[in-house]
Amino acid sequence: MPAPGLRERKKQRTRDALIRVALELFTTRGYERTTVDEIVDAVEVSQRTFFRYFSSKEEVAFAVQRMVEEEFVRALALRPPEEGPFDAMRNAVLASWDGVGDAIDEVVPVELYLRTFGMIESTPALLAAHLRRSSEMEETIARLVARREGLDVDADPRPRIAVAAFSGVMRVTAQMWGKGPDLSLEAIRALTEWYLDHLGPALSQHWREPGGRG
Repeated sequence: MPAPGLRERKKQRTRDALIRVALELFTTRGYERTTVDEIVDAVEVSQRTFFRYFSSKEEVAFAVQRMVEEEFVRALALRPPEEGPFDAMRNAVLASWDGVGDAIDEVVPVELYLRTFGMIESTPALLAAHLRRSSEMEETIARLVARREGLDVDADPRPRIAVAAFSGVMRVTAQMWGKGPDLSLEAIRALTEWYLDHLGPALSQHWREPGGRG
């Protein structure tokens, strides 16, 4: 594709600056206590410019996360057809973590992006939005998995069940990573792989030791 022109590069720089400043303010001062006026003043643009790129504070709060999710969906769509649904999702999310760091860093420092997880978890309005968005993303992924397998997602429950299980692991991973000592991209990628590898045994095997009580 041709390289973007000067006008497009300038627009992208402005958008990235708004995201970077907004996330820094949200994570240091609090989402509710940060106003759009404070964001635009820090970037030295108008409110009109902010709303040209984002419809609300909520949208800018999830801007980088949306980019990461879109990268996962692209990676899943490109997985080879011989992979089963769960393997395709597992390999897609790990491939996304392998390559998305540089893409994030072009917009905001990776460390700042990772800090937003805790900010979202501790902000009721954003947590509610996050759960709503997660439900919408699960439906998108389930429909993609169904297409890969040649299934009708409304007639066959397996795509939605598989995606719900996968999403549950991802939620637990994010929660446990946030409580751990290493809040790096490498750490969440490694924890993601470890937790996904435990899904099958957790669902299909006995947990108690033979002759024991657990």
